This record gives sequence, structure tokens and C-alpha cells, in this order.
Amino acid sequence: MTDIEVPGSAGTQLPHSEPEFTVKQRSQTQLVLRRFVRHRAAMISLVVFLLILLWAFIGPHLWHYSYQKYTPDNSQPPSWKHPFGTNSSGYDAYAQVMRGTQTSLKIAILIALGSTFVGAIWGAVAGFYRGMVDAVMMRLSDLVLTLPLFAIALVISSRSGGSWYWIAAVIAGLTWAYVSRVVRSTVLSLREKEFVEAARALGASDARIIFRHLLPNSLGPIIVNATVLVATGILTETALSFVGFGVQPPDTSLGLLVSQAQTAVDTRPWLFYIPGAFIIAIALTINFIGDGLRDAFDPRQQRVRQ
Repeated sequence: MTDIEVPGSAGTQLPHSEPEFTVKQRSQTQLVLRRFVRHRAAMISLVVFLLILLWAFIGPHLWHYSYQKYTPDNSQPPSWKHPFGTNSSGYDAYAQVMRGTQTSLKIAILIALGSTFVGAIWGAVAGFYRGMVDAVMMRLSDLVLTLPLFAIALVISSRSGGSWYWIAAVIAGLTWAYVSRVVRSTVLSLREKEFVEAARALGASDARIIFRHLLPNSLGPIIVNATVLVATGILTETALSFVGFGVQPPDTSLGLLVSQAQTAVDTRPWLFYIPGAFIIAIALTINFIGDGLRDAFDPRQQRVRQ
């Protein structure tokens, strides 16, 4: 504190008031959101991905052509009337790409939700109980991890009739083990924390500790892995549809559109490259979003990307 002497009043000193500082306390959610917003690549990718979602799910209701409707304009290049051109049968490629993007996104999102739900619970239970329960559950998880994903999905999908929800269920049933390994390792460290001991002392059941304490505190790794599974799901569905064992006509997907246009790359390249560009765009944006979420949720992250 600095004392100020007033002239004309010897010995009289007045205290100099110091500025007051207010510290604003932020919650963990606010800190995570702030770090994520500062990640420019993730924010740009999030905006692009949301625009693709709106375009794929709302656009078909506003566009004047249906993905199943023939037009008299066969094999037309991109124009104002047909922004993505038409194929040899007269289908409007713009409408087909919207429908294909919608189907591929539904499959990818369902894969991510299904795999994350099963894998998170499986890993949390294994990590919480440890011992024999952990050993048995993780050996089953390891068995799933050793299965050739594409080969098994190809065989099962070939018997599903090309329904998109069956394809999603098959791929989700083969990818949940990735999430379970991550959640298990997180729960193994969390179960020794003081808040778990306090919950036990208060008489909380095992189920309550797992679902009310351990899983919510593992939310960061779970969300990051879910975004990775969206990208994995859309690429796997694309590969299955490309070889003819994914979505079947009259429905369509991005992979099926690329597969159908592979013989027309030289004559009608727009039919091949435009759906391929959407596949790449979706996979890249999801990966950037996952990268931003990882940086935001990791408290040890010292550098926030600008």
C-alpha cells in the first residue's frame, strides 16, 4: 500500500486505494468449450460438417428433382439446371449426391452411437471390477479386434439385403472393442480417485458409481473416439458399397455412386469425383473435429491451436 502525503498537513497521510481485481471462476465445461472454440481448424470443420448435414437432410425437400426421378437430360455436364450434371439414365446427380450423403451419414452416425454405447459400458465394467471379470471381458474384446473388419462386414452385409441399418449394425458390432479399450484404461485410473472412495463410503452401489461417476468423468475420451468412429464408419460403408456389398439400388450412398461411376471417369468425370469429394470432405472434417475435441478435453494440453 502506498501512503500519500497531503501538502499543508504535515504528518497527515491518506491511504492510496488499490484497484480491485475480480477472478471469474469457470466450470470444466466452459474451459473445454473455450479451448475447442480456439481450435480454428476444428471450428471451421464443425461449420462445414453442419452445413453438409443440413444440405443432406433438408436439401432433398427443397430441390425440384428426386433421386429416383428420371429426367430427359441424359449424360449432361454440370449446369444451372443440374449443378452436378446427370448420368446416362437421366438421374439428377445433385439429388443423388444429397441422398447418398444422407444415407452415408446415417450409417456413420449410427455406427458411432452403437459402438460408443456398447464399448463404453463394456470398458467401464471391466475397468471397475478388474481381476477375473476384466480378464475375461478384455479377452473377448481382443478377439473382436483380431477379426478382419472389412472381410466379416462384407460377408454379413451380403446377406442383409443392402439395408443401411443392417450395414450400420454389422460395422458397429465389429468396432465397439476399440472404444472399450480406451474407456477401460481411463476407468482404471479413475476408480482410485477420492470421489469414488467417497461414493463407496456413502453406500453407492457399483452400478451408480459406474454410470453416475466413472462414465461421466470418461466423457472426453468417449466423445473423441465417437468422432473417429464416424469417419471410420463412412469410409467402411464406402468401401462395402464400392465392391457391391453395401447399400443397394433403388437406394443410394456415396460409395455406391462412386462405384456406379467408375466406368465413366473419362467420359463423365463429374459423376465420380463429386461424390468422392464429399467422402473426403466428411472424413477430413470429422477428423479435425476429433482433433479439436481431444485438445479441448485433455487437461495436460499446454498449447491451444489458434
